[in-house]
Amino acid sequence: MARLSSSTSEPAQAWPEALGLFDAAFGSVAVCAATSDRSWVQAMLDVEAALAAGGARVGLLPEAAATQIAAECQFELYDVAAIARGVATDATPVVELVRQLRALVAPDVQQHVHLVATSQDIVDTATMLVARRALHAALGDARAVASTLAALAVEHRDTVQAGRTLLQHGAVTTFGAQCASRLVAVDDAIAGVERFLRDRCAVQLGGAVGTLAPAGDAAADLVAEVARELHLAVPVVPWHTSRGRVAELAAAAGILAGELAAVAQDIVLLSATEIGEVAVAHPGGSSAMGHKRNPATAILAIACAHRVPGLVATVLAGMPQELQRATGRWQAEWGTLTDLLRLVGGTARHTAATVDGLRVDRERMRAHVDDLVAAGGDAGSGSAGLFVDRAVQHHAEQDQAEQDQGGTS
Repeated sequence: MARLSSSTSEPAQAWPEALGLFDAAFGSVAVCAATSDRSWVQAMLDVEAALAAGGARVGLLPEAAATQIAAECQFELYDVAAIARGVATDATPVVELVRQLRALVAPDVQQHVHLVATSQDIVDTATMLVARRALHAALGDARAVASTLAALAVEHRDTVQAGRTLLQHGAVTTFGAQCASRLVAVDDAIAGVERFLRDRCAVQLGGAVGTLAPAGDAAADLVAEVARELHLAVPVVPWHTSRGRVAELAAAAGILAGELAAVAQDIVLLSATEIGEVAVAHPGGSSAMGHKRNPATAILAIACAHRVPGLVATVLAGMPQELQRATGRWQAEWGTLTDLLRLVGGTARHTAATVDGLRVDRERMRAHVDDLVAAGGDAGSGSAGLFVDRAVQHHAEQDQAEQDQGGTS
């Protein structure tokens, strides 16, 4: 039985001591950190600092005031519990956050804090920052999965295997072709997330009702400056209640989770005792049956992905938002997206761990092919080898394109 080694973006799960019972099962260290309360608050502060810096560059406030505001936009200076209580009373975390920020700066600077913005500007732009940071971490594990699948496809290009349809022997294929099919799907899902991060991850800055009226003639320049400060795209117009952008984020993340979970599902099926064609390198145990070697990480990947479609649906259901500010559907996005990003991160992390060092039993695969042929099946594997070559080439081209673009920011 051959074993292929790979590496993931998180060699060891260095979880903090204050670990929730199911945190390790449904997330990755990096993605949970990127979606923590600390990260959300710091993202909102990053937006406030960028707003001040951009405002100074277009002449809306003094440079010295912007510098002072930015200096106070540090998570450690804030009472997060008070901000959390503020969400319950104001239906937004920004009212209390801005109150605390104003209290930290000099009296003559307070008027320049939160200049021209509304609460939704801060939260929506922070959402883009949190999503980018979380997805960047998840993509590291997803790319590790793709790299391992590519290596397995090459190594097992001609390793015959019984193809199964409706969980019954169908026709002969190769294990390389099976890996190649999943490789292209994962690569395409990764590309979908990267497209969102590159083209659709945008600043939100429209002021009270989307006109950015207090900025006057400097409005367009201010949006561009804030976007440049945060390395986000510039939208054509403010998108307060146009939630297609957020729906695209949820959909791209959901597709990635689904394609990764399909890899994990295949491994669960192929590692079943009656099939035994693959085995994970680090199986889990049983409390009652000491002989069992469960594909635990694959099971957790499937469990994470199983919860994702409902969250994606929640985001899509929230798209019809009223006029210039929604009454409930927008607020529902915050926790939904946080959970969604964590579950996508968990799916990627567990799938990467599942394929890392995967053991492949060629002899067992050959024996099942012999059974299929004996039952009347054709022994040929068709164009499986050609499909492997095309998939591996596609993977190499996508890797090169990513390198040419400098990677996802």
